[in-house]
Amino acid sequence: MPDQPFTSRGAATYQRILDAATQEFAEHGIAGARIERIVSAARSNKAQLYGYFGNKEQLFDAIFFASLERITNVVPIDATDLADWAVRLYDEYLRRPDLIRLATWARLERRPAGHLVEGHEQYDDRKLRAIAEAQAAGRVRQGDPFDVMALVIAMSMAWSPVSNVYAATADEPAELHGQRRTLLRETVQRTVAPH
Repeated sequence: MPDQPFTSRGAATYQRILDAATQEFAEHGIAGARIERIVSAARSNKAQLYGYFGNKEQLFDAIFFASLERITNVVPIDATDLADWAVRLYDEYLRRPDLIRLATWARLERRPAGHLVEGHEQYDDRKLRAIAEAQAAGRVRQGDPFDVMALVIAMSMAWSPVSNVYAATADEPAELHGQRRTLLRETVQRTVAPH
């Protein structure tokens, strides 16, 4: 990000670059993304892009970490109702399929094993504490809070844009999404219920 404050024109250009780059990276990944396509779609130029972000890797990082922040803020965890959290994640994947694709590209091209991001604690700590508190209160089954969180997220992704079985879209009939939400909610409730 530039050191100087944006003018309104500069802020608009910055946002157009982010929007174009998000689409480009979601579609083509890090290696396949092309700066030329990004600046063309953003009605900008390479000098502006590099001035704002430094290079292609740093541009991806800016977009990817913003997407993690968005998921955390738009779909905050409720450890007292992990089933509802899973359904809200499902809905967010329908609204913003590009965000889950960005995470998948990061997994494929950067971190094929272990945590998705270095410094994952800043994204996971609050969730893990909430799950541990729900476990201590007897509302969630015992087990490693991280594993419980990972399982709920994996279930929420069953029909996501990166599903190995079936990728749902927002264009499908509302009743079909309703059936999936019901199945997801009931499955997560049974899975995380204390024994």
